[in-house]
Amino acid sequence: MQLNGVVPLGRTFTEYQAMFSLNKADLNKNILDCGGGPSSFNYEMKMQNKEVITIDPLYQFSKEDIKKRIDETFNDVMAQAKANQDNYIWKNIKTVEELAETRMSAMKLFLNDFETGKNDKRYINAALPDLPFKKEEFDLALSSHFLFLYSDMLSLDFHISAVDEMLRVAREVRIFPLLDLSTDKSQHVEEIIRIFKEKEMQVSIETVNYEFQKGGNQLMRICKN
Repeated sequence: MQLNGVVPLGRTFTEYQAMFSLNKADLNKNILDCGGGPSSFNYEMKMQNKEVITIDPLYQFSKEDIKKRIDETFNDVMAQAKANQDNYIWKNIKTVEELAETRMSAMKLFLNDFETGKNDKRYINAALPDLPFKKEEFDLALSSHFLFLYSDMLSLDFHISAVDEMLRVAREVRIFPLLDLSTDKSQHVEEIIRIFKEKEMQVSIETVNYEFQKGGNQLMRICKN
């Protein structure tokens, strides 16, 4: 992984709660966040005395290097969002200015927590489909804006291996959104549903109270029987 190819963007606890339909019972579960990047979910959960471990290959880099990369890319990302406003639903986040404030606020909380969190083993340098955890170490594994989103770059076989691995370490998996980068439904969604139903998993598609990409208001839930 080369840091100069990464565009870090952080999401908040409020966004996670909405994206993944996390209720009070869910928040008390042992949660694994796969590919959390510079989001503040882990830190904000810690402030509520709740358990989350977040994995991301981003965590191989230092706090200073991650901050430098955020500073290098943030204005360009926000300029692109402003130029492409019609591609988004301004409901949960009302304006480009609010988007910038939300993303930067999340990333500042993450950066302030990063070194402590690494020492506490809450932030771990790892990536799907190889997780350094024991069988069913977690109740719930989350994947935000990674699986399905990068369907043009990540094959169906990769998606199968990633979901298999999340189900090895957790009893339930939730993936959000189901769209690719073109805001079309990912080409892998139907096959993942079919394959994991054949593996005798419970698979459901659920509408959530969050939509930023147009049509991006559904999660996939996969549970062991």
